[in-house]
Amino acid sequence: MARQFTAVYKKSGKWYLGWIEEIPGVNTQGMTFEEVKENLKEALLLILETNRILNKKEFSQGKIIREPLSVSI
Repeated sequence: MARQFTAVYKKSGKWYLGWIEEIPGVNTQGMTFEEVKENLKEALLLILETNRILNKKEFSQGKIIREPLSVSI
């Protein structure tokens, strides 16, 4: 399932900074624009997978409801 997020990039000295606007904590840097873009994709995938793992551990006991949620902005 493909999801869309907003990547924000900024040049800071010799570095490029990047973060995902919708998810706090997904940020990275790179020496080139291409590098920061790749690093940001990896950081986003790692955060999403980590959140899934932590969620499953925390809520492994008892009944929960899990369903897709779509919003339009």
